[in-house]
Amino acid sequence: MKLSMPRFDQAPVLVVGDVMLDRYWHGATSRISPEAPVPVVKVEQIEDRPGGAANVALNIAALGAPVVLVGVTGQDEAAKSLYESLEAIGVKTHFQRIESQPTIVKLRVMSRHHQLLRMDFEEAFHTDADALARQVEQLLDQVKVLVLSDYGKGALQNHQALIQAARARGIPVLADPKGKDFSIYRGASLITPNLSEFELIVGHCEDEAELVNRGASLMRELDLGALLVTRGEHGMTLLRPDHAPLHLPARAREVFDVTGAGDTVISTLAAAIAAGEDLPQAVALANLAAGIVVGKLGTAAISTPELRRAVQREEGSERGVLSLEQLLQATEDARAHGEKIVFTNGCFDILHAGHVSYLEQARAQGDRLVVAINDDASVSRLKGPGRPINAVDRRMAVLAGLGAVDWVVSFSEDTPERLLKQVQPDVLVKGGDYGVNQVVGADIVLAYGGDVRVLGLVENSSTTAIVEKIRSR
Repeated sequence: MKLSMPRFDQAPVLVVGDVMLDRYWHGATSRISPEAPVPVVKVEQIEDRPGGAANVALNIAALGAPVVLVGVTGQDEAAKSLYESLEAIGVKTHFQRIESQPTIVKLRVMSRHHQLLRMDFEEAFHTDADALARQVEQLLDQVKVLVLSDYGKGALQNHQALIQAARARGIPVLADPKGKDFSIYRGASLITPNLSEFELIVGHCEDEAELVNRGASLMRELDLGALLVTRGEHGMTLLRPDHAPLHLPARAREVFDVTGAGDTVISTLAAAIAAGEDLPQAVALANLAAGIVVGKLGTAAISTPELRRAVQREEGSERGVLSLEQLLQATEDARAHGEKIVFTNGCFDILHAGHVSYLEQARAQGDRLVVAINDDASVSRLKGPGRPINAVDRRMAVLAGLGAVDWVVSFSEDTPERLLKQVQPDVLVKGGDYGVNQVVGADIVLAYGGDVRVLGLVENSSTTAIVEKIRSR
């Protein structure tokens, strides 16, 4: 299956469910309390993050998709914190506020990136289910996917009313289920239980064959469009009526914290489906997203650059020959990861030892090296008739094969000034024995605060000399 990144920005999603606030107290621990055998944490930082359905909405917004959130809160400081943080990232929030009950808060005490204690402040909400359903119906015409983020806290009382309202409009319904009764999700387009939640309903599965059989029975019984079982270190299994099961391996390089991984899965699924991706493609993207988020601490969102880089790594396209549009996207993603972009240019007609040494020096000036090369017509104008010896596609392929080079792009002008204005590298590098102010494009780079560096060339290494030597024989 070939992966690609969808356009999330035109894919609005509606999330309905249990919102909560994840609060973290961070501090150092250096002694044991004299009052009891417990560590003493000197709290130095308090951090609030949206949790539950709010974290699903946050994840969708982080991918760049428009998102609307409907949930239930108290009329308190925690609700205010949730509302402000969600609105700040573009989530349109519609909270049913109940003054007599507190907003759900999960407080975690952290020291040296380890969780020492969790305290839950919550009461089951007495939601006005009819009012919530009416609000959802008013919003459905604005979105392409409905997500039911169910944590069993009471915000969702009448699942069927919401599912049927969406189905009547042809809108897919994705549900992250909880509890011992999955019949409340009857008719959903997709439910995403983890393995323990799934086995609580269907019983223990000895192997994948049994999981597939029992999953198929559950889909028939509940008229489900599909079933995705997330299986931790064993990856995911997607089941659909009349399709072979799709087993995807886990993609995590390092598991640091699984908190919120399920939210990441359903949010990526929802955004991808809303963007028009088919279900297997959406599940593959969600699997990659889950692999990223478990390497982070606590409930965390992943960004489009992070997911795009994971897709590129998966497809083996993280490096190589790019179009200008692809290059601009790649450099944007690199900057989002805090990487310094180095740029150099030339004809690179016949690659020799001097080029290799120079490019290795250039790569050492930053984290990513862009090599821009003149196309065939511009080489002819610069070097004269009979040049280039090698066509542009061959020159680009050879450069892309060098370990020092990340991205190769061609340009048709005599100079790379247009490219420099668009790419805006952090460092412009050129080889030679002249001053910085003599480097073509130096004024462009210096004007926006970039750096220009001149590197030495390996002596007795010249493409022109090589060509003349061959011709003289």
